[in-house]
Amino acid sequence: MNLPSARSYAGWLAIVRILTGAIWLVHGIPKFTNSLVFMPPDGAIASYVQQGLTKTTGPYHDFLATVVQPNIALFAELVRLGEVGVGVSLFLGLFARLGGLVGIILPLNYLAARGGLTSASEWASLDGAMMLLSAISFVLPTGRVAGMDAYFAPRRARKTVVVPEVVPQRPLDGPSAPRP
Repeated sequence: MNLPSARSYAGWLAIVRILTGAIWLVHGIPKFTNSLVFMPPDGAIASYVQQGLTKTTGPYHDFLATVVQPNIALFAELVRLGEVGVGVSLFLGLFARLGGLVGIILPLNYLAARGGLTSASEWASLDGAMMLLSAISFVLPTGRVAGMDAYFAPRRARKTVVVPEVVPQRPLDGPSAPRP
């Protein structure tokens, strides 16, 4: 049984990267086009943070209460810019590893805000899936195939193929050392 070539695997990983980017864009763009639905004071982010305050404890609760809630407009901008940024990064394959890293951090925060870091059912949600899909682009160089990262990747020198060649020579007539 022969395994597919590395190029074949890279092509499939590029498809995963592009689809992951498209999903991030589908979730991020409406936060701009319907900003009244998402942005504070009456948008979904305000109720999300409020629910997070009731469901979390410890340091993350303190972070939500003392940092996020007083600066909710800033964090709302960061969320929507982050989602669209990850989407563009992964879709175009431009700085795909950075996009993958931010694509891990965002859903990790969403899970923490829901108090779901210790719940297996929360990890099995869309946030868990997006974290896993984004991690693929963080760990592997998925942007180098069908992506802009290929233009920034160091070029490998092509191996020159040495073809053996037989050159006919006439046989030597005696020793080949110079005579004194």
